[in-house]
Amino acid sequence: MDRTSATPTRSAPDNATRESLGQVERAFNLSLVVSGIRCVLAYVLLPFVAPLIGLAPGVGPTLGIAIAVVAIAANVISMRRFWRVQHPWRRPVTVLHVGVIGFLLVLIAIDVAALIS
Repeated sequence: MDRTSATPTRSAPDNATRESLGQVERAFNLSLVVSGIRCVLAYVLLPFVAPLIGLAPGVGPTLGIAIAVVAIAANVISMRRFWRVQHPWRRPVTVLHVGVIGFLLVLIAIDVAALIS
């Protein structure tokens, strides 16, 4: 048996199904925007606006958890896209995404603690 025929080869995705670098970079931007919106809501708007409009104290952490879960999903999707297209910045972007996800997990833990207490 020939050695080249025994090893599986990966076929390159055709141009119709392969994501463009622009699409990958837009997904990256979206994931960071969602994470940023979560922080602005949790630390700027909700602490000051929620009492003014009569929202219950548990609304902030509950909303923060929901948005953080969406932000984590957006970060994971963005990372996968960077790796799928073999983007030249995939490693630094992965480090950034992992850091953002870690930060979001800490914020989720803080919000859960706020809800429990």
